[in-house]
Amino acid sequence: MPTDQTSKSRVVTSLLGATAGLAMTGLATAYLANREIRQFEMHEVTVPVFEPGALPEGWGSVRVLHISDLHMLAEQKAKEAFLAGLDTTNPDLVINTGDNLGSKDGVPTVVRSLNDLMDRPGAFVFGSNDYFAPRPVNPFIYLLGKKRKPSEEKLPWQGMRAAFVERGWHDATHQRVEFTIAPAGVAESDYAREIKLAIAGVDDPHHQLDDYDAIAGPANPDADLKIGLSHSPEPHILDRFAADGYQIVLSGHTHGGQLCLPGGKTIVTNCGIDRGRAKGLSRWSERMWLHVTNGLGNSKYVPFRTFCRPSATLLHFVEK
Repeated sequence: MPTDQTSKSRVVTSLLGATAGLAMTGLATAYLANREIRQFEMHEVTVPVFEPGALPEGWGSVRVLHISDLHMLAEQKAKEAFLAGLDTTNPDLVINTGDNLGSKDGVPTVVRSLNDLMDRPGAFVFGSNDYFAPRPVNPFIYLLGKKRKPSEEKLPWQGMRAAFVERGWHDATHQRVEFTIAPAGVAESDYAREIKLAIAGVDDPHHQLDDYDAIAGPANPDADLKIGLSHSPEPHILDRFAADGYQIVLSGHTHGGQLCLPGGKTIVTNCGIDRGRAKGLSRWSERMWLHVTNGLGNSKYVPFRTFCRPSATLLHFVEK
């Protein structure tokens, strides 16, 4: 018959075993979640946005590469290589919806990563993490969906913006910009005419940097494709883009939820939209689509993703 001392020893041994098992499980989970931030993916999505017969002859689709939330650090070579390789997707247009920087030394890496893409037509808006460095955060607070103030450490966004604009990308921050694009890699003799774009954007509404009144008013009805840009997909901004006749808004910010449940189920969006719209393509209204990208990075203070790999998206705009 076991003694009390023996029983106590068995209990202690069982508790130690259980604790060690939990610790090993936790370490394994953290390792896999950290590994996932470097498992970059390319998504392709079809958006039926043109009326039948509206897409000019010679255009199979309008190919728009949507990138966002790089949160770039100087030493992130795998991310740099992935971004550099995106030029092979042969987009007609590149859209960047902000949060490019993860630290003050990230600008050269961002510019180098996007070098080839900046030879293509493009437009951009910034997010708060282009202006301010990230700050330490408790992941459990993040999962509660509590809004956090940006840090007071300023980032050198001006040089990055200058590089984008110098290479021909349009800064759509509180601007309405219009320009035309030709199908990438197609000889002029093989298409009838260029596509006319009407693009407008706001500064990051998640931290009340937006001023929609600066761009308010109906989108140019003569434009073939009307695109709104907002780093964070906040409902009050989306409603105004929809009312002004934009066909789609492109956003980032959510990281697709970043720390998701199995199957990619989002826990929090970190903004005003519902969890079902935290990633991918969805309808915002009868007249307007919304595309939210998972983004390609994360805060250096939360170097984890679960069931939500970093990604870029190639959108194919086609006829309905």
